[in-house]
Amino acid sequence: MMSRLHCFILIWVLSTLLSYSRAAAENLAVTSDFPGGSAEVVQIDQRQRTILVRPAGDPQFGWPCWWYFQVKGLTPGEELTVTVDASQMKQANGQKLSAAWALPEQAAFSTDQRVWAQTPRGKKQGETCEWKIKPDAKVVWFAWGPAFVPGDAEELVKSLSQKHTHVTAFELCKTRAGRSVPALVVSPAGEKDESRMVIWVQARQHAWESGGSWVGRGFIEWAVSEDPQAVALREKTDIYFVPVMDIDNVATGNGGKNQVPHDHNRDWSEQPRWNAVQTAMKSIKTFDEQGRLVMFVDLHNPGANSKQPFFYIAPPELNTERRKALQDAFIAVCREEMREPLKLDRSTPSTGPKYDKRWKEISSNWVRSATREHVVGITLETCWNTTHSNPQGYLTVGRQLGRGIARYLQQDPRQSPDPK
Repeated sequence: MMSRLHCFILIWVLSTLLSYSRAAAENLAVTSDFPGGSAEVVQIDQRQRTILVRPAGDPQFGWPCWWYFQVKGLTPGEELTVTVDASQMKQANGQKLSAAWALPEQAAFSTDQRVWAQTPRGKKQGETCEWKIKPDAKVVWFAWGPAFVPGDAEELVKSLSQKHTHVTAFELCKTRAGRSVPALVVSPAGEKDESRMVIWVQARQHAWESGGSWVGRGFIEWAVSEDPQAVALREKTDIYFVPVMDIDNVATGNGGKNQVPHDHNRDWSEQPRWNAVQTAMKSIKTFDEQGRLVMFVDLHNPGANSKQPFFYIAPPELNTERRKALQDAFIAVCREEMREPLKLDRSTPSTGPKYDKRWKEISSNWVRSATREHVVGITLETCWNTTHSNPQGYLTVGRQLGRGIARYLQQDPRQSPDPK
């Protein structure tokens, strides 16, 4: 048997080696100085290899629940502990913002800012959450959810337009800060047939809801594919897609939701403040006047407790019998498509007067009130706090949404009879 002296020597040697290993490791360095970055570094413990940060968004530019930062100095394979303290978050009016908005059960991480994965489930304590991870890299990025920043939007529309002759990239507008808002249209080259239907799909009116852009990417990549349903959809429909509406707040790492004086999704009015909203409204109105618009879809992420995607539907104040019948028909086929891994919830709340005092300026409500009766205007909320709230899960929801749209538009809703 090993003597006490031998045990003491072994323990001393192991402790010495561990101390030497820690001393030899590079110092951890944290930065958020890049597009979309946002974090206040509270503490870095070099010996314990732990990092404590707070979300750092400006409440004047929306709920400060988004965080995204880079860590350098890792030894590949070593355990790193990341803690986010969300106890200090406030809204623009000074009221406290619930920590739940900033603390996913599983955070997102990447070693190249392109491929994103989820951490193991974190440990919540009060208004903080701690995640432990062993990345096989010297540099790693952590975020509230898989990041999708202006550069990703630009790359997506550019790559699809270069790869497919029926895809054209264009600039929706310049923002108030002078940034470009990339967009694309899927339509046969040189097509001039004004009888073709038009659908408009957009994401990120609330900047921090990054999952919306991933769902949109899944939709548009499916829409330009050789899937027979996608091909059939393109034969009769022009598809407009905007991956990020609130480019400025996405670029600066701010939340966007409830920014001052109001956010993009409370701006659909006679005098819109935000250039992306103004330009989208003009385009949508033109398509409707041509009798071509048949669908508008706005992509969002909901609250922390939502575990299934769901649609916000038209409130009774904006519904007609025909509009409701078409909306219900669309949701029915989507329910058949959206089964796994994220099953579409049967709950369909509405966005009426009790939902928000600016309910008439919500994008889908403006579409419902300003366009023809056959147009379906709807909001898809895809849950962000599940084990499938990652790029693969979001992309799948986007593809399923596309198949639901294609099935719904097999019959031209403009020709649908009025319900009796």
